[in-house]
Amino acid sequence: MERITDAETAVMMVLWQDSPLTAQDIMDRVPAEKGWSANTVKTLLARLVAKKAIAHKADGRRYLYHPLIAHKDYVAGESRLLIDRLFGGRLMPLVAHFVERDAVSAEEIAEIQALLRDFKA
Repeated sequence: MERITDAETAVMMVLWQDSPLTAQDIMDRVPAEKGWSANTVKTLLARLVAKKAIAHKADGRRYLYHPLIAHKDYVAGESRLLIDRLFGGRLMPLVAHFVERDAVSAEEIAEIQALLRDFKA
């Protein structure tokens, strides 16, 4: 599948939260700071349909859109791309990067340790 842009991801986030939705529903739910027109939303929807990330069905004179990609699958793919691109495919340099820059709280470290213990058991 073709890569989904940041703008397209904003539309996907709306559809992952609730679907099916019309283009107007999506426009109403995209964060206001985007300042997107109806035409912008419709363009993004058309791109996502072409990428087979979403599908639509006619509902009278309008279309109802729904995702074809699960959010967890999208996150998994994007996470892997990030790790591959920035950290040579290795997770530890990513974790070390955040820990070394105090970007991880003691509470988060404890949560990570508990998660690893659970996986190890």
